[in-house]
Amino acid sequence: MTDALDPETRDRLLADPGAILADRDLMRALVAAREAEVGGNVIDIRGRAMEALETRLDRLEATHEGVIAAAYDNQSGMAMIHRAVLGLLETADLADLGAALQADIAPLLRIETLRLVAEGEPPLALPADTAIVPPGTIARILEAGRRMPRGDDIVLRPAMVVTRPLHGRTIASEALLPMDLGADRPRALLLMGSADAARFQPAHGTDLLRFFGQVFRLALLARLPA
Repeated sequence: MTDALDPETRDRLLADPGAILADRDLMRALVAAREAEVGGNVIDIRGRAMEALETRLDRLEATHEGVIAAAYDNQSGMAMIHRAVLGLLETADLADLGAALQADIAPLLRIETLRLVAEGEPPLALPADTAIVPPGTIARILEAGRRMPRGDDIVLRPAMVVTRPLHGRTIASEALLPMDLGADRPRALLLMGSADAARFQPAHGTDLLRFFGQVFRLALLARLPA
């Protein structure tokens, strides 16, 4: 081995043999050379153990990266919701709140459509851009595509034909946030739409959307006439 290495390389390896262990490709080459030397009838347990450890390390690294990515997504989503909430609170009155939904709040949430839907007969004391639909429509919207209705939970799903007129444009996925405005007020729904099919999926969490919906409800109620 001494004849095969130049003195400088040999001295560096002797001074820091750990450098070999830190290089996966070099370790694989050394193990392969050792297995070739002992022949095909001999199994080098150390080589197999190293391969198993490498596989476990790769899995751990992938899990670690996934956890970091999820944490970053959560932090980014929280910051986005906070900006949108501040936008709601900065509106001066009912008209300002209604105008801000599509013009200001939707871009902050990085979605294409954001609209309030309410059941009843016009005129209603709601923002001008509110979509007024007949009684029973919101229940049909919430139950569309479900095998079994689940009450007034937040719904995340691919965009449905039944909501296409409410979005007013082509949407790939949507979020539906049912709202209880009180016994003397119409049933309502906050409708979100995204051109990204992966934006709203049933498996996603709804905590941040629930928080946003609650803030919107309170902001709306505070601006409605008594």
